Formats: sequence, structure tokens, C-alpha cells
Amino acid sequence: MTEKKPGDDVRVAAMALLSQYGDDAGVIATLRAAEVAALGDVDALAHWDAVIDLIAEGPRRQDLN
Repeated sequence: MTEKKPGDDVRVAAMALLSQYGDDAGVIATLRAAEVAALGDVDALAHWDAVIDLIAEGPRRQDLN
């Protein structure tokens, strides 16, 4: 079993959105961030903010594996 590293969930979410939505991945992540913000879930909001940042920066070569 592989060990989970910090940020793996962010990378997985970003890559899944990029794979499914392509150029619209950032928009979808922003919508999800807005949904959890409306619910007051600050931990989930931090997660989606990190996903948005990764999508905006573009995945690094190691993120593609």
C-alpha cells in the first residue's frame, strides 16, 4: 500500500477536474468552493482553494503520474 502524502487529495481532485472538464476545470472548482463556503465549511474551502491554485498554476510533471 502506498503512503498518502500531504496534498495528494488536492492533486487528485485537480487532475480529475482537468481530465473531465479541461479548460473549464477552474470554473468547476470555483463553483465547488462557493458551495462549501456557503455552508461555512472552512476546511473544505481551503481544499478547494488549493485545487483552484493548482489548476491555475498548471500541473507539474510529477502531478501527471
